[in-house]
Amino acid sequence: MLRTLVEGVMSWMIGRTAALSDPEAARRKALAKLRDLAELDDPESVVVPILLDAILIVESYRGARHQISFLPELTESVDAMLRELTIVEKAKVWAAE
Repeated sequence: MLRTLVEGVMSWMIGRTAALSDPEAARRKALAKLRDLAELDDPESVVVPILLDAILIVESYRGARHQISFLPELTESVDAMLRELTIVEKAKVWAAE
């Protein structure tokens, strides 16, 4: 898992196909991972920016036919949260060993 963290790929990524073919299962998988947010020192610092970006995405798409310009910022926010959650998950594994 540390290797995937270093390479910048999260091992539990849901993926487009899974999210589109079975959205309910994808939501359950994401929710199971998000429960680890409680383990972070400051979970609000990673969640609030994502919520703000999500609100902006919704508002920008409302009645628009253009590509959103701040998708990279949303990607950064999500990736930062995933890195933190992966670290928490890895620490749990190490503590159990």
